[in-house]
Amino acid sequence: MIEVRDLKKEYLEEETSTRALRGVSFSIKKGEFVSIMGPSGSGKSTLLNILSFLDRPTGGSYTFLGKSIDERDDRELARVRNEDMGFVFQAFNLLSRLTVYDNVEIPLLYSKIPAAERRARVEKAVRDVGLEEKLHTETGRLSGGQKQRIAIARALVTDPNIIFADEPTGNLDSQSGEQVLEILAALHQRGRTIILVTHETNTAEFANRIIRMKDGLIESDTPIVRSPRANGHSIK
Repeated sequence: MIEVRDLKKEYLEEETSTRALRGVSFSIKKGEFVSIMGPSGSGKSTLLNILSFLDRPTGGSYTFLGKSIDERDDRELARVRNEDMGFVFQAFNLLSRLTVYDNVEIPLLYSKIPAAERRARVEKAVRDVGLEEKLHTETGRLSGGQKQRIAIARALVTDPNIIFADEPTGNLDSQSGEQVLEILAALHQRGRTIILVTHETNTAEFANRIIRMKDGLIESDTPIVRSPRANGHSIK
C-alpha cells in the first residue's frame, strides 16, 4: 500500500535550512497496524504530513496504492485524501454545535452518494464505535473519549483504504484513551490499515509494528509479537 524510499524533507527559511527527514525508507502492507513514534523534533509529524498528502517531499520517493505522489496534481491529492484516507486528530476537530450524525456525515457531503446511502453509512460508522445512542446528540455534550470515538466514526464513513491517527489519546484520560486504542485495534483485526503517530510507548504498543524515529531517521523498525490471548481487542 505504501512504499517510501530515501524520503527527504528540507525546510528553507531565509538563509537557514532544516532537514526534517534525512533519508527514510520503509513499506506498509494492506491490513497492517503500524505506530510511528519518537520525541518532538524526530520527524514523525513531517513524515505523517507527507504520507497523508498534506506536504510533498524534497527528495526520495513516496508511492501510495501503486502511484507516486509526483504523478498526482493537487486536485487528485485532495480527492485521494477524501476518498482513500481517514483521519483522527488529537484535538478531535469536530463541530460542537452539530449533532453526531451531522459531524460524521461531513466527509460524504463532497461526494455524489445518495442521501439514503449516506444515512446508512453514518449509522454503521457510529454503531461500529459503540455510540449509536448518541446519534442525534450535539457533539459538544459528549465526553472527550466519546468525541474521539465519533472522530473515528467520521474517519470510517468513507470506507478509506487507510486511517491515520495522530496522537489520538493525547487529550484523554487513561481509561478513555485505552477505549480508543481498543477500537483501533479491533478495526485492524477487521482488516483496516492503520498508522498511529505517538510519542508514548504504551500507546505505540497497541500496534503490531513500531517504527521509531530520531533526528529525521528511522532508529528501528520492529514487529510486535503477541500471544493469541493478548490479541483479544474488542470494541467497547
